[in-house]
Parts: sequence; structure tokens; C-alpha cells
Amino acid sequence: MLHEIDLARVDLNLLVLFEAVFEERHVGRAAERLHLSPSAVSHGVGRLRRALHDPVFLKHPKGVVPSARAAELGVPIADILARVRAVVGVALPFDPRHSTRRFAVGAPDAIATVVLPPVLAAVRREAPGIVVNVTEVEPAATLAALDARTVDVACYPLGELPPRFEARDLYEEDFVIAARAGHPLGKKPSLERYAAAQHVLVSPTGTTRGFMDDVLGGHGLQRRIALTVPSFLWALTVIADGDLVGTLPRTLVRMHGERFGVAAIEPPLPFGPARVRAVATRAAMTDAGVVWLMQILEREAPKARRAARVRQKSMLKLS
Repeated sequence: MLHEIDLARVDLNLLVLFEAVFEERHVGRAAERLHLSPSAVSHGVGRLRRALHDPVFLKHPKGVVPSARAAELGVPIADILARVRAVVGVALPFDPRHSTRRFAVGAPDAIATVVLPPVLAAVRREAPGIVVNVTEVEPAATLAALDARTVDVACYPLGELPPRFEARDLYEEDFVIAARAGHPLGKKPSLERYAAAQHVLVSPTGTTRGFMDDVLGGHGLQRRIALTVPSFLWALTVIADGDLVGTLPRTLVRMHGERFGVAAIEPPLPFGPARVRAVATRAAMTDAGVVWLMQILEREAPKARRAARVRQKSMLKLS
């Protein structure tokens, strides 16, 4: 009876408020998202504190941060709300034509710049009121971000996944040597000359080792990382202005290399492939909106890959 009485006193709206503040890390942004005043959200946070006997959210120069207890509650509350939304969705189906929802997609720029053009074009056609927020998540933190619902869907080259996740294949990717047009390596791209070149490595964390170092090590070779940068587009910019080379996704170089003056050099041995997938939690897939977004990604992303291939063939004919 005690548990029934306690549950009867719980306001489900407080869980929705918790989710908004937890994801936004800011009372004002959470208020805008919930169409409430900041004072109403602050009052709700006070009710959460009393209900949970915990500070829940602590003030921070940039907004708020969750307490240790709130961090533990992030995943179970997101799971509860996803299931409630699924139940409500039976009576109120998700209608993309009239929805004003906001979806968070996690993807590195090498993937986002490839898949987003056709995906966003489809969203504008089918769901003009929907907002898509793209954010980059550390690859090692991708599954945790999905669990915490800080992103609804993640697009990354992920392999085997725990059973709590669902995935949709988007396209196969491999890697090429990216260098400025006319770079000497392009005339004779042997593995030894590749290893001897000065390299730029895309490394959001600043680490100076990538997957190619293992490949080269297997052939008794070692390369020198002269520079690390946090994004692939930044790497293209750096490569265009000097003699550094990079090992970058083929589709990215096909789509954007020409505008930077960067050419794709076929590697002396295969660098890849990697399977790019759209991933969401099974709990999130009870949400018709997330299912719709996954379908859009699965349908539209391969078009970008094909368009990049056609673009490269056209460039070769003109050269």
C-alpha cells in the first residue's frame, strides 16, 4: 500500500521536466523546450528535489549539471518516458507532417557531411516543422550517449552491439590517402613512401595513434604524426595548404575534396572497409518518431554515397 500511495503522489510531468533539464543542462533552454517559463521550471526542479531527497541539478557557470543521483536516474527515466510515449502514441500516432519535435543525431563530421544533405532534404519535404540537432560524440561514449538519450540516433562505424540496441546499415566506407593536388606521393603511392610522409591525424581527444599505425606496424613500418586536429573538415583544410597527408574516408574526399584542392590517392593496400550504421536503443525504438527518423536515414543515406561516386566519375571525365 505504501508504494501505491507514493506512486500516486508522483507527477509524471516532473519526469518530463527532469528529462529536459538533464538533456539541456540549462533551465532556460529546458523552459523553452517545454514551452514553460524559467521560473516554472525552477519550481519543478524544487519539487524534484523534495521528491527525490537530492539536489538533482547543481548550478554551473554554463547552466546546471546533474548530481550523482540524477546521473544514475538519467537512463531509467528516459526508458520510462519512452515507454509511456509509446503507449500514448497508440492513441496519438506520430505525424511528421505536423510534428514540431526536435531530434538529436550523433555523428562525426565525416559522416554528417555525407548523409545529412539528402536526409535534411527529405525532412524538409515530409516534416517541415521538425528540427534536427547534430552533435559529435566521442566514439567510445556513443552507446552511453544513446542510453542517456542525449542523442536519439547515432551514425557511426559500429560493429557488434549489445542486445539493447538496434541498428540499420547505411553504407560501406573505406579510406584513401588524402593529399593536396600534385603531391609527390600521388606519383608512386607505395606503403613505404606513405609511411615516410608527414601525417595529420583526426583525433578529437588529441591521441597520436590511429588504426593505420596498427596496419603499418604489421608491415614493420611506422609513420610520424606531425599534427592532430579535431575534425575531418579541418584535416582537409590543413592538407590543402601543405605537404601533410591524411587517411580519410573515401566518400568525404569524393564529396568535398575538390573544393579544398585535395585529391584522393588510392592506397597501396585496402584501408577498410567500415560499415556505417544508424543506431538507437530498443527503448527509443518504441517511439514512433525515432522509428521514422531511422527509416529516413536508412532510405536517404545511401543516396549520398551514390551521388559521391557519380561526382567522382564526372570529375575523372573532366580531368
